[in-house]
Amino acid sequence: MRSIRRVVSSFGICLLVGLAGCATMIPEVATCPSDEQMRSIAKSYLALQPIEPPPASMSIEGGRCGAAKLVRELQPTLGKVVGYKAGLTNPVVQQRFNYAQPVRGTLLEKMILNDGAEVPARFGARPIMESDLVVEVGDSAIMNATTPEQALTALRSIRPFIELPDMVLTDPSKHTGASIELSNVGARLGVLGAPLAVSGRPELVSALRDMIVRTFDGTGKEINATKGVAILGNPLNAVLWLVGDLKKAGITLKPGDLLSLGSFSPPLPVTAGGAARVVYEGLPGNPSVSVRFR
Repeated sequence: MRSIRRVVSSFGICLLVGLAGCATMIPEVATCPSDEQMRSIAKSYLALQPIEPPPASMSIEGGRCGAAKLVRELQPTLGKVVGYKAGLTNPVVQQRFNYAQPVRGTLLEKMILNDGAEVPARFGARPIMESDLVVEVGDSAIMNATTPEQALTALRSIRPFIELPDMVLTDPSKHTGASIELSNVGARLGVLGAPLAVSGRPELVSALRDMIVRTFDGTGKEINATKGVAILGNPLNAVLWLVGDLKKAGITLKPGDLLSLGSFSPPLPVTAGGAARVVYEGLPGNPSVSVRFR
């Protein structure tokens, strides 16, 4: 009985009786949520159920600590860590969520899909779509990079990427820095395009800055266009931010790790029967990536 009372007190009666669609509730905590709390959050995540916003008293550190526990709970289902994502690297997106600095999430193996993938329109509790970009680490020397040029020389490739994140909260307008951290920065799925090799191409530093990332819907209509400069002045600056943040956490990048650099577009809606294509105009060959929704 003592154990049952604890669960009811922490998460609400809906978790005890297991009603479909009930939102997981987060108790009033400013520090790291307990293992039990994050285990319930993970169950809701895997069941595509939303969670209640965390209390205002939750700190950024508490959200990040909870996210680390969430990732551990998800790994048996979603596989090993394959990389990391930077969120809120675009000032427009920062303004939307009222949080003026980047955040870091973790990418797991089964989150990554191939170009042209077809996914359910309801792939998450609160699914959205964003034009993004991934780089693949080629050398752990990237941990010593301090300039975009140094970061580029430690990369293996650049890859088009449509991120399919999950806003996850019952009321996404209640997102704060702490809740974004707690939700692993909304990591859910992403569609990865073909690699563009970077070796011997120093001109890519300026190309990434000046490119225009165009997003089209299934009819070919352009729904967003943003220059590369929108991500911290140059997408490679998002690489440097991730490197610095990972170093603080004692994590060393290794060859093959994927780094998602953030959204060029605002969060875009997803509809069944729809599709999207993102083109990176100004990179060699104008590479692209696409996704369909059923």
